[in-house]
Amino acid sequence: MIKERDDKICPECNGLLKPYDHVTRSVRSGFGNIEHIRIQRYKCVKCKRIHRELPNYLVPYKQFKADIIAGVIDGSVGVQNLEYEDYPCEMTMKRWTKEYTGKK
Repeated sequence: MIKERDDKICPECNGLLKPYDHVTRSVRSGFGNIEHIRIQRYKCVKCKRIHRELPNYLVPYKQFKADIIAGVIDGSVGVQNLEYEDYPCEMTMKRWTKEYTGKK
């Protein structure tokens, strides 16, 4: 079989990923906006695992966009930021800081 240039490879076993289905994901951004996006899922023909293809602005298993999470970690986003009326709660921000930096 000749692989096409756009073939996707399984990160677990290096098998070929084939389109499987899609799911809808809610993404929270600043200003209280919630966006519903379509995420393509792929199934590995070798190990049968299913993988999601996330856009660059999302972090796996997180509802908030990556720029908000990065802002929390670098200290530029916090409860004092009024432009993020739907900012993460204080406990979530502490958890992210600990998870990504090891700091409490």
